[in-house]
Amino acid sequence: MELTLWTYEGPPHIGAMRIATSMKGLHYVLHAPQGDTYADLLFTMIERRGARPPVTYTTFQARDLGGDTAELVKGHISEAVERFKPEALLVGESCTAELIQDQPGSLAKGMGLNLPIISLELPAYSKKENWGAAETFYQLVRGLLKDIAEEDPSQPKTSWKEEGRRPRVNLLGPSLLGFRCRDDVLEIQKILGENGIDINVIAPLGAAPSDLIRLPKADANVCLYPEIAESTCIWLERNFKTPFTTTVPIGVKATQDFLEELCSLLDLEVSNLINKAEQSKLPWYSKSVDSNYLTGKRVFIFGDGTHVIAAARIANEELGFEVVGMGTYSREMARKVRTAAKELGLEALITNDYLEVEEAMKDSAPELVLGTQMERHSAKRLGIPCAVISTPMHVQDVPARYSPQMGWEGANVIFDDWVHPLMMGLEEHLIGMFRHDFEFKDGHQSHLGHLGGHTNQSAETSREINKDAINQTSSKEALLWTPEGESELSKIPFFVRGKVRRNTEKYAIQVGCKEIDGETLLDAKAHFSK
Repeated sequence: MELTLWTYEGPPHIGAMRIATSMKGLHYVLHAPQGDTYADLLFTMIERRGARPPVTYTTFQARDLGGDTAELVKGHISEAVERFKPEALLVGESCTAELIQDQPGSLAKGMGLNLPIISLELPAYSKKENWGAAETFYQLVRGLLKDIAEEDPSQPKTSWKEEGRRPRVNLLGPSLLGFRCRDDVLEIQKILGENGIDINVIAPLGAAPSDLIRLPKADANVCLYPEIAESTCIWLERNFKTPFTTTVPIGVKATQDFLEELCSLLDLEVSNLINKAEQSKLPWYSKSVDSNYLTGKRVFIFGDGTHVIAAARIANEELGFEVVGMGTYSREMARKVRTAAKELGLEALITNDYLEVEEAMKDSAPELVLGTQMERHSAKRLGIPCAVISTPMHVQDVPARYSPQMGWEGANVIFDDWVHPLMMGLEEHLIGMFRHDFEFKDGHQSHLGHLGGHTNQSAETSREINKDAINQTSSKEALLWTPEGESELSKIPFFVRGKVRRNTEKYAIQVGCKEIDGETLLDAKAHFSK
């Protein structure tokens, strides 16, 4: 464990809380000190929910440690069951309570309560939030279905064709505090319905423990978010012979591949709807004249494994971007991300240190950053356009409107979210280019509030941004930029200005130049263009 200003994931008990809050008829008793109740704000503020999470905290204090904290746990469990009357009960402990070793799950199981009790043992000092959510969902499904799975595992499964009905599937993985999960579910439901496929259970989002009992009735499982649902899908396949999809339908091509994979698993004829180009506007724009501006744009991608892999494929195959860096904070998805990066000739960055990510961002000199809210802050400091594609996110990334990432409409949303920051960057650059034109209105600002890059104020801002982006280890010698040199530098698009400054200073050091003027800038450009 380390102290940090920002973190990509919370401790695993936050993941367990996400599952509990996503479901109905489920309650979570968390053995935790008074200060750990902050987690409520994650749901009421970020998800904008009007109800508290279904969590009862034991909220022990320092003076309680001298007494019997086990009795405190039992008392809160009894009160929670009596008050909320849940269908099933989750019992776990926070990272602080783990040190006391009260084993609240064992205490709950020994109380003789007449409901399923799922004891969660989540190692707080070696695992994190997404793992905690996946483990909680897995233990919940396994705990509720274990007796059914042991009845007769060798019994063959009846197909939907034999029963004379439409095929049905489970949508597994969507949860609260996931990225656009609510809208993704609606989009995938719509697409599957158009292709003659019914939904059996959606879980954990909106499901009750009684719904989980019906999971084996599905003909296939759709694993929408591998971070949360893959371990559960593997268990269901092993115990109930229910196959599951491995393609996540984010992007036009991925949505097509997903539908083809699912139809193959269901032994269902592929619908003509799958390959209709008009399902999304992204392919049309990618072929249009306007998209020439986007071709070859350098993009840096970081976030959870699922969205990073999908974003890299869309950027490379559907929008014609050049992926210059990618990585994830999710160690459980590290192998898949490394494989995807290797296919693009890159080495994946696997870290949970946002400062390390920022350094990698500087070194790759991208023109667009796709990341979390942390990368948005870093990109803002560096003057690079950014779109948020993954958790962790802020409230502004939980729109009230319909805004999926998956399916055909998700491809439209992605196109808007990614392309617009680049277009706005072009607008600011053009304002800077034409500021000296006699028809230019003095003081005109771009949508970002910048003055076009040619006033003293914007020059100072540019210098501050670029100072952060310069690698100071290249030389100890001090270089002086003349006013002419700074003026010429400010005419360069802001999203590559840092790289141009670094290359020019590198060139100046090589040729022994102490002052950098406009001519030095042009010489450096010619040198690096060879």
